[in-house]
Amino acid sequence: MKKIQAIRGMNDLLPDDIATWQYLEKTVTSTLARFGYREIRFPIMEQTHLFKRSIGEVTDIVEKEMYTFDDRSGESVTLRPEGTASCVRACEQHGLLYNQTQRLWYMGPMFRYERPQKGRYRQFHQIGIETYGLEGPDIDAELLMLSHNLFQALKLDDCVALEINSLGSDTARAQFREALVVYLNEHKDELDEDSQRRLTTNPLRILDSKAAATQTLLDGGPSLLDYLDDESKAHFATLKQLLDAAGVPYRVNPRLVRGLDYYGRTAFEWVTDKLGAQSAVCAGGRYDNLVEQLGGKPTPAVGFAMGLERLVLLLQAQQVVPAEAENTLDVYLAAVGDVQASALSLAKSLRESLPQLRLMMHCGGGSFKSQLKKADKSGASVALILGEDEAANDCVVVKYLREDKPQQSLARTELAAVLAHYGPPR
Repeated sequence: MKKIQAIRGMNDLLPDDIATWQYLEKTVTSTLARFGYREIRFPIMEQTHLFKRSIGEVTDIVEKEMYTFDDRSGESVTLRPEGTASCVRACEQHGLLYNQTQRLWYMGPMFRYERPQKGRYRQFHQIGIETYGLEGPDIDAELLMLSHNLFQALKLDDCVALEINSLGSDTARAQFREALVVYLNEHKDELDEDSQRRLTTNPLRILDSKAAATQTLLDGGPSLLDYLDDESKAHFATLKQLLDAAGVPYRVNPRLVRGLDYYGRTAFEWVTDKLGAQSAVCAGGRYDNLVEQLGGKPTPAVGFAMGLERLVLLLQAQQVVPAEAENTLDVYLAAVGDVQASALSLAKSLRESLPQLRLMMHCGGGSFKSQLKKADKSGASVALILGEDEAANDCVVVKYLREDKPQQSLARTELAAVLAHYGPPR
């Protein structure tokens, strides 16, 4: 019988990798809490027209990548390809936006039907940060300072770089789009195949083409920054001043655009050269028109999303996860002989008196030697050895596996004091 495999591009997260994931998630969420952001959760499946109205009918996501199907009632539904539209829908549905400000974050899986490769999967995970009701460049600057702080906390700030741009107003983008199309039509034969297709559907996406010849061609074309309206120019100038004052390094990239139709004014990406072709690890910008576009009152908004798979790859490549974060065990309790009842009782009392202690009790029998091998392999700092003699005398042997200390025999009542300093840092 053929073995059942995971769907292509949808990966299992195995125990050996989970420590890195948990370290990443804990670091990010604790930083967000320090900045005053609150968590929101929403379904992984929405009505299809939510994404068509928000992302744009002629984007690659809607045209080629969404997991869309009819449910049993005949309604078209879609597994969420990104989180912003769902966040707006949830906030608007539950009255969190009108005449209010919100600073929110969410975390979970997204789904896009793409060609799987390292750092790009069909089920992938994001942490998204969204703010509503704030229109000045100060909140844009705070988000960029927050993301900079996140990379510092993760010890990745030396291998990522911030790129920023302004996409201007709808009118400014339309004027630039017209000029860009005129220019590129004059050189259509020099464009790569994908850019030729986008020329009639979504020409701004040609700006971030990976084809070297297309990028060279764009050097002689119009620049979006030359078409900015006065308000967008002032907004962008103030944003740069605030970033300078906060000590957040950045580079202006006039070709930086976003793949979703709802973005305007501020756009940014954190990029790295450590992951090959998948260079963006965090991206976002302003989307002041999206709430109204989805049926709500006009509401300024700005946010970003971080791809967790790429950040995990980066953490592993840079080897910056602390050793204590990867160790998931403090104590291994070896039970040698007919002492299972005593071992269970001991484990229970230690977990109750030391709730931070990560303790595993050996099960399944085995020799003293084999149990000590398993204790050492487990990564535990300490092995507790409970044999029939120890159980009879109400004591336990303590063997230090990672420290140069002699083993000792202690009364059960003394154990809690000896083990009190073990456990994850609080």
